[in-house]
Amino acid sequence: MNSPFSTEISRHPLADFGWDDDWAVAFAPYAAQGFVPGRVVRVDRGQCDLVTPEGPVRADTEFVTPHDPLRVICTGDWAVVDPDGADPRYVRTYLPRRTSFVRSTSSKRSEGQILAANVDHAVIAVSLAAELDLGRIERFLALAWESGAQPVVVLTKADLVPDAATTAHLVSDVETAAPGVQVLAVSAEQGHGIDVLGALLDGTSVLLGQSGAGKSTLANALLGADVMHVQAVRDVDGKGRHTTTTRNLLVLPTGGVLIDTPGLRGVGLFDAEAGVGQVFSEIEALAEGCRFHDCAHDAEPGCAVLAALDDGTLPPRRLDSYRKLLRENRRLAARTDARLRDEMRRVWKARGAEGRAAMEAKRGRLG
Repeated sequence: MNSPFSTEISRHPLADFGWDDDWAVAFAPYAAQGFVPGRVVRVDRGQCDLVTPEGPVRADTEFVTPHDPLRVICTGDWAVVDPDGADPRYVRTYLPRRTSFVRSTSSKRSEGQILAANVDHAVIAVSLAAELDLGRIERFLALAWESGAQPVVVLTKADLVPDAATTAHLVSDVETAAPGVQVLAVSAEQGHGIDVLGALLDGTSVLLGQSGAGKSTLANALLGADVMHVQAVRDVDGKGRHTTTTRNLLVLPTGGVLIDTPGLRGVGLFDAEAGVGQVFSEIEALAEGCRFHDCAHDAEPGCAVLAALDDGTLPPRRLDSYRKLLRENRRLAARTDARLRDEMRRVWKARGAEGRAAMEAKRGRLG
């Protein structure tokens, strides 16, 4: 008889949920103590639903709710669970995460919030029923790249676009904002493009986007069933309601699992400088040709980025968005990192002193 902890993926009862040899190795010390593995399907009010080799389990999360919001148990985590018979049943810990999708909260403390763990693909849903906001797409992409997942941009509600030429133009616009990322236009209502998207989503995928982006309808189309409740978008402003209120992990019929998430009003960066660099890879590549290695691409001589801006190779909107996201990310880092905050203060003081010296010198010349 095969052990439920066998590293034979095809025989393991959690194979459909992403269990593999590496997870088995990481879990082995806990298996020796009699614990069972479980993938977190949903977290809600101090408890979580998990799928285990013995079936669905609901367990208490008291041991995995620390004060640090980035360390709390999350949908997608692989948990160490008390064996059957324990009363009450607890999640004791969880295995080290391979990837984690994190955004900053709206609090003044700028804490991070983890939305999904151990994700392979980040599916960013953007509605074609509203005007494209390329800056917001770039923001989502920065977080996706930073998470370690491969992003995919899905333009939903393509059936509302009047013709194929317009759709192709919109896809092209998004592709310029998403280098290295596949961009698909789909219609969940009509089923167009769903098979192509489904074929991409092996492993674990997380579905992200604003309310009204059509995430729940898209999830239902991928699942082949009306699993997620769908609400109409408001006619007044084109915005949707929060149909999904928790993060849920669901098995896809084509293989892999999907984590659906509530609509996100705010998409704040959190320690995402590498992700920003990936989104604007063409600017990072141009910067390698600048005369100075610390070029700020502002007014420095020999700046390859500004040269590309002047000759039309680099659109001004891309450079503006790049600067904006870098500034935001560095402000956040300054709030949470005392060392960096002090360093920035020293730079500001030095620049202030240089400015005052320049003004004194100018007055001397005029006098």
